[in-house]
Formats: sequence, structure tokens, C-alpha cells
Amino acid sequence: MNTSYRSVLLALVLSTTFLMACGSESESGSSSLNSDSSAVTLTESDYPLEKLNLPPGFKVSIFAEVENARSLAMSSSGVIYVGNRSADKVYALKDTNGDWIADDKYIIDEDLMMPNGVAYKDGDLYVAEVSKVWRYKNIEANLSNPPEPELVYDEYPTEGHHGWKYIAFGPDGKLYVPVGAPCNICKSDDPVFASITRINADGTGLEIIAEGVRNTVGFAWHPETKELWFTDNGRDMMGDNVPPCELNRVTSSGLHFGYPYCHGSDIADPEFGSERHCNDFKKPSWKFGAHTAPLGMKFYTGNMFPTDYNGDIIVAQHGSWNRSRKVGYRLMRVTVENSATTKAEVFVDGWLNDDTQDAWGRPVDVLQMPDGSLLVSDDFAGVVYRISYEG
Repeated sequence: MNTSYRSVLLALVLSTTFLMACGSESESGSSSLNSDSSAVTLTESDYPLEKLNLPPGFKVSIFAEVENARSLAMSSSGVIYVGNRSADKVYALKDTNGDWIADDKYIIDEDLMMPNGVAYKDGDLYVAEVSKVWRYKNIEANLSNPPEPELVYDEYPTEGHHGWKYIAFGPDGKLYVPVGAPCNICKSDDPVFASITRINADGTGLEIIAEGVRNTVGFAWHPETKELWFTDNGRDMMGDNVPPCELNRVTSSGLHFGYPYCHGSDIADPEFGSERHCNDFKKPSWKFGAHTAPLGMKFYTGNMFPTDYNGDIIVAQHGSWNRSRKVGYRLMRVTVENSATTKAEVFVDGWLNDDTQDAWGRPVDVLQMPDGSLLVSDDFAGVVYRISYEG
């Protein structure tokens, strides 16, 4: 890989101050890389877990310490892969003794361009930079000596604003890759911006399956209908309380979700709203508070939590960056019945002190473990939490 080229690009991007959406998002392998492969030293006293508010019977603990922990993916053998956005690495975590604490941490690659997105399929790890997708073949057998990655696709835009990507393989076996808007609010002639795309695992067959998506950094498929649901970060600079952030549902390919013309279900954009009516677009399935910055989301399908959680969505809200008073910084539970949302409530909060407006953590992504517990990444605290239920 052209590591020096990527290092230069990384420095240029990270030196730029992004105007980010709806809170904070509107935010080659060699043996030498594994100098960080070692037992993970956990110091839970450094993290005020006692400040987190959970429903009765739930518990939170530290699974691993990972700088700028962002997107999460799990292999068939239980290895956890972690991407970065403001940093430049991809990590692998292993719990070797089954105590739900990562014993080993490996650096799979470094000097990458915002490698936010990670996905796993058929023994291979996929990593998304801003404009490229890489594949690390047979990764499980090579954690101590990561392979040189193969380039899967390199024709995504190079713009850094909303350029970091969340990726995941869908039930159809295709890799879903979003492309955020290259701005706070603008209209681009290139239809790939503000979209969700999908490609085959070998990088062929690019198609746009959703348009008008300003910046999604989390999506998942309904466990029964297999429909794609995704979070979307609303635009900035319209005030503290508008427009809402969104949870959306893709019922068919080619739907348009409104950006840049319409926000929420009925808020015309001050600049572009006169060009198209809000009735032209797919309405959100749920509207979150403005600037809460919903990112990672997962349908709960495990057997650990109470049965009424089954089929509900746990959403990580990263939190605001430019609101007069901060909001978000929490996990939300969205109740879903017959493919329709019925309510949303706080699942876990306490990363933000409302009185002092100080925050010590910002949740990013959610991953369900085989035992039914949840892992939650936090790029601000630099940890991956485990949330379990003991009744």
C-alpha cells in the first residue's frame, strides 16, 4: 500500500475543522504493527461508570480500552474489530478466557485515512477509508502478522467532510457503503453524494439504493423483514431545536429521504426547500431531537435482556457539538412493532452532566454479542463497554 501517500492525506484531513452534522457527525500490515498486541490493562476507576444510569437489572463494564473506538464488527469466532475516525488504526480484540474482558489487542493496520468502517465476511476483514475499501484475507489466522490488504474499491469521493464511512454486509451478501454530503447543506451534481450504495464483495456492481441521506453512520436490517433501517444526522445552523435527526426505513430501492430539500417530514430547507416539496420524499420512521447525532444502531435479538426488548432498536447518540446546551450522549431504545416505531426512550445516559454541561464519554456504535449482551464503543473515552442484564 502507498502508506506515505495516505499519511499525507490523513494529515491534511485531520488539520481541517469540519462543520459536522446533528451533533458531532454533521464526525499496510506488517509484524511491526503488533507491538501493541498485549494483555489489555483495564483501569475502571479511570472511568466513572457509576455515573451511568441503566434500567434495573442492567450492568455496564469495560470490555477494552481502544483509542478513538468507533465502528464495531465481530468475526464468526468472536474476535472484535474496531475502526477509528480521528485516529488512523484498525484494531482486533480477543477475549481468550471468556470473562468478557479483552485479553489481547492487535493493530491490524495504521496510517489509514479515517478507517471508520469495519465489516467481516467469510474469514476476511473489510475496512473503509474515505475513498477506498480494503480486504484483509484470512484475518483470523494472521492477527499477529496482518496480511497486506487487497484493494476492493477505490472510486468513492475523496472529500473528507462526512467522508468517514460505516459499512456492513446485508442479508443479500452485498457490502453497504454510505457516502455523506460533502458539506453542511448543499446540492451536488454527483448522485453518489448523500446516498447509501452497495457493492459486491469483490467491489463490482456499484448501485445507489437510497438517496437524500445526509450522513448515516449506522444501519442494520430488520431481523424478520430484512429491510434496511438507518440513522441520519440532520443539518446544522437552523437553531437549537430544528431540524430533527432521523431513523429511516428502506422499503424499496431508489427511495429519496429528502436532503437537501426537506428535513424531518415537513421542514423545508431555507435554501433548497422551494425546489421540491416535502411530500416528494420518504418520511422518517422516527424523529430524534435535533443535534443528538444518532450513529450506530442494532435490532436486539438476544436472549439475555427481558423479552420485551426483542425486536427493539438500541441507538447510540453521539451528542451535540454546536447546540447552546448539549444534548444526546446516550443510548436510546426505540420500540418497533410490526415494522413500525411506537416510542423511543432513554436506555442508558450519564455520559453528560446536564448541570455542568461536561461530558466524559460519547457512544458511537452498538454490537450484540453471542450471549445477548451489547458492546458499545466510545470514541471520546477511548473504550468499548459491555452492557449485560442480570435480572
